[in-house]
Amino acid sequence: MNKTVSKPSDGLLLQDQLCFALYSTSRAITRQYSKLLADLGLTYPQYLAMLVLWEGDGITIQAMASRLQLEGATTTPLIQRLEKLGLVSRVRSRDDERRVMIHLTDKGHDLYRRALGIPASIQCAIGVDEKSARSLMMACNRIRDVIRADEQPPGSGA
Repeated sequence: MNKTVSKPSDGLLLQDQLCFALYSTSRAITRQYSKLLADLGLTYPQYLAMLVLWEGDGITIQAMASRLQLEGATTTPLIQRLEKLGLVSRVRSRDDERRVMIHLTDKGHDLYRRALGIPASIQCAIGVDEKSARSLMMACNRIRDVIRADEQPPGSGA
């Protein structure tokens, strides 16, 4: 027999959890992106990496990891897959051999033009206009920034 432990007044119903609303919405949006990105031959994480490179080509793997808020060890395989697709090339820095620079290839530059419609398509697919999208992003960014500030060790100056 299935017994219910939670009561609405407890605040422990799944439907009442902000974390679940954000999590399930993120998963749903990622699924929508995946449908749109299939035509470009990209996964969602690959698309995010390409967005970073389209903003500023010729960055280090560490800079890419920082922008994507990932660990370097997670970013390297992502870049390797983009390289296999012919979208990027990795080149050791002339100044410091330990640093690997990521550059867009001609194919990576060409993909930019094909991706220009993605933001409008996703807004349409999820039923938000540009103003609503900006408002949602600002709210999410505020939450993220509060969490980050709370994670800073005492005396770190951040």
